[in-house]
Amino acid sequence: MMCPFKPRWERRKDARPQELLDAALDHFVVRGFAATRLDDVARSAGVSKGTLYLYFCSKEELFKAVVRESIVSLIGRTEGMIEQFTGESDELFRLVMGAWWESMGATKLSALPKLMMAEGGNFPELAQFYQEEVVDRGERLVANMLRRGIKRGEIIEMDLEIATKILIAPMIMMMMWKHANGVCQVAEEKLPAHLNCYIDLSLRAILVKPK
Repeated sequence: MMCPFKPRWERRKDARPQELLDAALDHFVVRGFAATRLDDVARSAGVSKGTLYLYFCSKEELFKAVVRESIVSLIGRTEGMIEQFTGESDELFRLVMGAWWESMGATKLSALPKLMMAEGGNFPELAQFYQEEVVDRGERLVANMLRRGIKRGEIIEMDLEIATKILIAPMIMMMMWKHANGVCQVAEEKLPAHLNCYIDLSLRAILVKPK
């Protein structure tokens, strides 16, 4: 059986942190947090376990670095995009949700929400970290996008705390479908159509004058 974690190179004495993060993400996605071993991550990156410890003092810190480098940085870029956007709210909504799916939902990062829901109870510190740096910040991002539209008179008045969670939930569900292993699963090739339908339905619900 072919190993899914083939080392990226051989006889490598050192590796940059990004290369270790890439290897770690592969293992977290396939095995989950609890079953991932630092020895295996180091081997996949082509370095010794000791080299890995030069950059990350524990598996928990390695996981946090993976999340910060991928999802948190994505949120930061999207925040900047919202601040600079000058167009109408429906255009911004489509842009943000489309970028979210392209950068996270359609990639291996889509496995991380399921991982946290499945294993967060056994690792409360990681669950709190993910809640604060990913969930809370992601919700603030969507709330700010809605608030911008309300101020412009393009989006209806609403309870932003509740509406934000409602709008985010389908995006999370689509990512869960990708990794449902046959239970309540939607074929991956059909997910772009689900995304477009979700965006259309959401805009009809929140725009003052739906197009």
